[in-house]
Amino acid sequence: MPASGVSAAALAARLSALGLLTRVEEHPRHTSVEAEVPDALSAESWREVLDVVAEADRFGLLATSMNGRTLWAVVRKAVPTTGDVGGPGHQR
Repeated sequence: MPASGVSAAALAARLSALGLLTRVEEHPRHTSVEAEVPDALSAESWREVLDVVAEADRFGLLATSMNGRTLWAVVRKAVPTTGDVGGPGHQR
């Protein structure tokens, strides 16, 4: 498993320990972690969850009236070098 997969698995394990249902997916450039966030998550639990995902390269929250709230985090597989930063089109 790539280092990003190990880091993402560790993030998922920590989120699971906080009571969130998680899933980890490998992608070509990153490994992602998603977690379903219950409506009744306490403020203290939110702080703990944010402490966990702050270790990812990127994270966010997708909230819809149809599907509830999904927290996501991304761990890159390779650290971009100067001039090789992936943007919307992964331009060089």
